[in-house]
Amino acid sequence: MKAPEAADWRRMEPGDVPALMALSAIVHPDFYEGEAMFRDRLALFPEGSLVLPLTDGSLAAYAIAYPVRRFAPPPLDTVLGRLPADADALYIHDVAVASEWRGRKLAEPAVERLLALAEPLGATVLVSVYGTPPFWMRFGFRPVDDPALRDKLASYGEEAVFMLRETPGAVEKRGPH
Repeated sequence: MKAPEAADWRRMEPGDVPALMALSAIVHPDFYEGEAMFRDRLALFPEGSLVLPLTDGSLAAYAIAYPVRRFAPPPLDTVLGRLPADADALYIHDVAVASEWRGRKLAEPAVERLLALAEPLGATVLVSVYGTPPFWMRFGFRPVDDPALRDKLASYGEEAVFMLRETPGAVEKRGPH
């Protein structure tokens, strides 16, 4: 099988959802999310749903992001139905790379595409799991330690870290909404 290249990222299509779910089950065995959630995000914000396909129809990686209220990360496996009208940040729900393709800088192009989508909103937020804050800090994210976020992060596990990246030049908004 031909190795994926960073330039091979493309927008997700509905037919990619089964392969995405298969990869998600491997990469996130403790954070199950159902098909309805993935289809919801694709329908609500297709420009924030990306995949890195392999020639056999599976995926080397995927990335999902969508507009949210800055300090209101949705619980895992939640169907939103609609995006908030007062969204003020792009939420990077997930950037997942299959273990056999890690260490090749394949995630960076997807992250850069998602950060570009965040510019009109003023910020990007995410919940870091698996000890990945150093990866996200390379892109300008910083941890936000606010007790008001703890309940919102419960479904992400005890080691979850809420992170924020202000869009360069954006006016900083402080505190949970």
